[in-house]
Amino acid sequence: MTDDHELAARVAQDAGRLLLKLREASDDPATLKAAGDAQANVFILDALRSARPGDPILSEESADDPSRLTSSRVWIVDPLDGTREFGEQGRDDWAVHIALSVDGVATIGAVALPARHLVLATQPAPRVPPRGAGPVRLVVSRTRPPAVTDRIQAALDAELVPMGSAGAKTMAIVLGDADVYAHAGGQYQWDSAAPVAVARAAGLHTSRIDGSPLRYNEPDPYLPDLLVCRPELADQVIAAAAS
Repeated sequence: MTDDHELAARVAQDAGRLLLKLREASDDPATLKAAGDAQANVFILDALRSARPGDPILSEESADDPSRLTSSRVWIVDPLDGTREFGEQGRDDWAVHIALSVDGVATIGAVALPARHLVLATQPAPRVPPRGAGPVRLVVSRTRPPAVTDRIQAALDAELVPMGSAGAKTMAIVLGDADVYAHAGGQYQWDSAAPVAVARAAGLHTSRIDGSPLRYNEPDPYLPDLLVCRPELADQVIAAAAS
């Protein structure tokens, strides 16, 4: 039987290929965004239900299933993270998220960056490159950065790196392209579960923006804030966010 790590990576990769084919077939942003969300969701749910029929699924694009609250294992998926960026030809900062929460912790997962032909997963865990010289790089939303990033930027004298989806931002830390991702503008469990699982496996700091643990498969899917960063920067970032 395919193990959970391999399953997450395979489903994320295959959903990413489906999305790339949709992009090749149309360049109309509205058509692309609607088709991408819907078709990737159907594909992922079918694949997970076939491989793990006993596991509930929490997906951004489907009605919530209350049975998940009595299960220790719950798949949490975002079929297309960064729908806006997906609809813009040439952008690569969008992602597919597949995570498995075990007892409320994002334990297993994969994030596909299809336009970059990359899948990062919890096994084998990625190796984060050493940080080079220069200022701390703070990745932020390219359209609506939360106000808390101003405080963090000032405290760390950081360079801002605008980027699209939450998955792309988190993977930028994993890949060594940025150092800190702090968000306080409102998210849901599917926005962060898979990226957090991969980041944790890579040895990065992951928490709420106040440093408290991230909990998944909660009754309310709203999980508004997130911090992913290099461990040596975590205390500074948490202090700056609270100031």
